[in-house]
Amino acid sequence: MTGRDDARLAALEERLGHTFTDRGLLETALTHASAVEARGATYQRLEFLGDRVLGLVIAEMLIDLFPAATEGELSRRLTALVRNEACAAVARDLDLGSVIRLGTGEAQSGGRRKAAILGDVCEAVIGALHLDGGIAVARRFIAAQWRVRMADWEGPLRDAKTTLQEWSQGRARGTPSYEIVGRSGPDHAPRFEVEVRVDMTAPMRGEGRSRRDAEQDAAARMLVREGVWDTVDGA
Repeated sequence: MTGRDDARLAALEERLGHTFTDRGLLETALTHASAVEARGATYQRLEFLGDRVLGLVIAEMLIDLFPAATEGELSRRLTALVRNEACAAVARDLDLGSVIRLGTGEAQSGGRRKAAILGDVCEAVIGALHLDGGIAVARRFIAAQWRVRMADWEGPLRDAKTTLQEWSQGRARGTPSYEIVGRSGPDHAPRFEVEVRVDMTAPMRGEGRSRRDAEQDAAARMLVREGVWDTVDGA
């Protein structure tokens, strides 16, 4: 590692609020598979861990901040807060793009700005924080970055699939049907593409990290197209 790289990582540690005992964990969390020098040591395994840690901590925070919320509302808030777009926004705030290790081709194609990569790296950093400092360190970082987002969230308190079903049945168009039309990515972090169909209505597709998330995305996009919701994130 060059002196410049060392300085950039030290600056990142300051932004993260944690000095790594094993800085190799942080380096791995920032290494994309396109980096030739990675030789298998990429962020993917740490992303897998970080995704689970993030979900646990956000769930704990929601239980604490919203004592009167129903399970359904908590689930919808959780989904919005752990989605790739939310993680990518945190990554941008931390300027993770400037320190991600990318192969030449990926770097030239704008990899440092891609939401999918930024979101994945953010989760990998959470995984690295957890392994290096324990759950308390990861929890402190997540609280610092997500608490304001959690309080400001104004998404729908009803999920898209339920809303779409009520809308379609109320217009005698039957019950929406969902079909997986595509799947990509590694087994530990797949991406699903789902198509939703409603009678007398053009089909719509959505994407997500799970079949359920993709179905919700497809339903939300149909609701927006049909004028039921103003945006994919809510009415």
